[in-house]
Amino acid sequence: MIDVAWLIDPIYIVTIFFFIIGMYRMSHPLTARSGIVWAGAAMLIATLVTFLTPALSNFALMAIAIVIGGGFGYFAAKRVPMTGMPQMVALFNGMGGGAAAAISAVALLGAADTTTSTLAIIGGLIGAVSFSGSIIAFLKLQGWLRPRPITFPGQQIVNMAILVLAVLSGAFILFTPAWLPLGVAAYLPLFFVLALAFGVLMTLPIGGADMPVVISMYNAFTGLAVALDGFSFGTPNYAMVVAGIIVGAAGSLLTLQMAKAMNRSITNVFFGAFGATEEDGATIQGSMKPIEADDVAVMLAYANKVIVAPGYGMAVAQAQQKIKELADLMESRGITVKFAIHPVAGRMPGHMNVLLAEAGVAYDKLFDRDEINPEFTGTDVVLVIGANDTVNPASHRQGSPLYGMPVLDVEQAKNVIVLKRGQGRGFAGIENDLFYRDNTRLLYGDAQETVAKIVSALKKL
Repeated sequence: MIDVAWLIDPIYIVTIFFFIIGMYRMSHPLTARSGIVWAGAAMLIATLVTFLTPALSNFALMAIAIVIGGGFGYFAAKRVPMTGMPQMVALFNGMGGGAAAAISAVALLGAADTTTSTLAIIGGLIGAVSFSGSIIAFLKLQGWLRPRPITFPGQQIVNMAILVLAVLSGAFILFTPAWLPLGVAAYLPLFFVLALAFGVLMTLPIGGADMPVVISMYNAFTGLAVALDGFSFGTPNYAMVVAGIIVGAAGSLLTLQMAKAMNRSITNVFFGAFGATEEDGATIQGSMKPIEADDVAVMLAYANKVIVAPGYGMAVAQAQQKIKELADLMESRGITVKFAIHPVAGRMPGHMNVLLAEAGVAYDKLFDRDEINPEFTGTDVVLVIGANDTVNPASHRQGSPLYGMPVLDVEQAKNVIVLKRGQGRGFAGIENDLFYRDNTRLLYGDAQETVAKIVSALKKL
């Protein structure tokens, strides 16, 4: 029989090259789709070549697992709406962390030396935390668990105690002192139960507004766990090591950028229980003033410059196509139209960029917070489409739970029109000062339907 095992590492190196190309192309909306194809092709090649590993067995079980997992992933990805994309990302990322934890368990039950066992324990701890934490994030985003922070007295002490116990149980697995009555097989389940519990308890006090940061962080955790697991075999698995490092590095950078966009430290995100309490003693002056679609159309018809600030409500209503139609109509009338994109608008990084690119909005019309904020003072009308926390002026007021979070300063425009379904609060559960301002009017209803009414009215003018 021909020995083809020597092909494995060279092909892994090729797939690493594909991973890097895919990651690079994902950095821009215009090339992101092809980047996903490149990375997916690399993953497929790496999976197939793994079957050439010498002494590999259980082919039937692995094939069944691939068919079940691949089939579930395919149909889930095809059926999930864009509004459910953050939940799917959290869930699938959690599955990656769970897989890394399972690999660690297999490595620890096998004949491994101290170095590889140590790496497997660290990888198992990180992977298990990523798995259970991502599941809680999924439940919060899906609305099956309270999105606001869930806290209890002494929570951080309990969390730290569980983490310490998890680390100690991992040390017992590694060294198994003679005075301990049980072996590795007994302490391994305890280790993973504690690690999973820590992931749950660490995520429960994190509020909905911090979910983009959390998703990025757990993505980095999964990548790091996979990279460590790549070393836990007798011979390093280069595809796992390099791919894990790339994912871990990208996730870490994105986490830092998301935290910076919210002017919050990573420790504050995980231990600050953002949105758990309301501001004490603050009263909002003014009242909410409704407006009709016909009046909005008149206001837009006489505007010279309009800025659109989208949020998660746009995704829920699937209103991006109608907003593109409205933008085209305004531009045909000589109106300057720009889109203001807050880094954490939506419930995952880049959510609004993906939606607007899907609708055909040119990328050069999208401006980030730092670029667009100076322009609001010279803007005739700002259309806030389903955004809430990212446009809340309370972030400028000391004492507010939002204080210090950089937001879109839409209140500085001459007129602000807010399209929202009702009078509810944002995902963080904090009242929005903007809705009570003298220059703000609220157009209630489904965003897709209300934008369609504005388009129809504007065409008649």
